[in-house]
This record gives sequence, structure tokens and C-alpha cells, in this order.
Amino acid sequence: MRNLDLRLLRWMRVHGHSPAVEDAAVALGKAGNNGLVWFLLGATLAVLDSSRWESWLICAVLGPLAIGLNYAVKLVVRRPRPVLEGLPPLGGAPSSLSFPSAHATSSFAVATAMCRVDPATSAVFLVAAALALGRPYLGMHYPSDVLAGALLGACLGLIVPLSF
Repeated sequence: MRNLDLRLLRWMRVHGHSPAVEDAAVALGKAGNNGLVWFLLGATLAVLDSSRWESWLICAVLGPLAIGLNYAVKLVVRRPRPVLEGLPPLGGAPSSLSFPSAHATSSFAVATAMCRVDPATSAVFLVAAALALGRPYLGMHYPSDVLAGALLGACLGLIVPLSF
């Protein structure tokens, strides 16, 4: 399995790269740091949709909370970030730990919770997927880190109470 993970990571690091796509992946990754994009989206929806403000506010806070839970898992697993000879990562990270991807965890937690609040928001899964797939594309995570983070996030998004 590790060999497949490494081969897939290497493939993602050498295919589909251009300065514009790399810049977009870096920018999206920065927006996902600390769950910022998800916090801002949830807070905006809380202001715009007064009938469901409480649920949207919970979605806003879920992104940063998911990152905190994710970091606890990272401390237990202690998997180092990937190192590919001749292919350095194209971004920075707050820690040297890789498993699971915090970007994937927070993105899928919030996307799942938002769809529970209003199924019409399902397009947020496109943003979540782009943000998550950008991590191995940039060389920051193994693909399995992203898959595990997405699964952890989806579970969180399904179980979080959407009211106080």
C-alpha cells in the first residue's frame, strides 16, 4: 500500500503542473489554513440566512475545531510529510506531521455539515475536493493522508450537532 501511495504522490507531483495551476493550488491551500475559508463562508451564511444562523455558525466554527482534532490524531500517528528526491514541496506547513491532512479534514467536515443544513450548498464539495487534492499535488501530503482526512471530516460533519 505504501508503494502505491508513493507512486500516486509522485504522479501527482509531475503531471498537470503549470505556474497558474500551482499558484491556484497554493492560494487555495493558504485559504484553507486554520479552516479560514470555511469559517468565513459559514459566518457569511449565518449573517445572510437568519432563520438558520445557528447552524451556519456551527459550520463556521467546525473548520477550525476539525483542525484541532486532526492535530491530535497527527500527534498519535506521527507520520512525517513526504520527501521526494528532486521534487520539493511547493508550499509550507505548520508541522512536520502528515497523517491525516488537516485541510481535507476541515474541508469535508464543513462541506458535509453545510449540506445537512441546506442540500443546495452541495457545490462546496467541489471546493473541498480541490483544496484536498491540492495537498498531494503540492507535495505536502501523501494521497492516503488526504483520503483519511476526508473520511474523518465527513464523519465529523455527519455527527456534529447543528444547534446549541
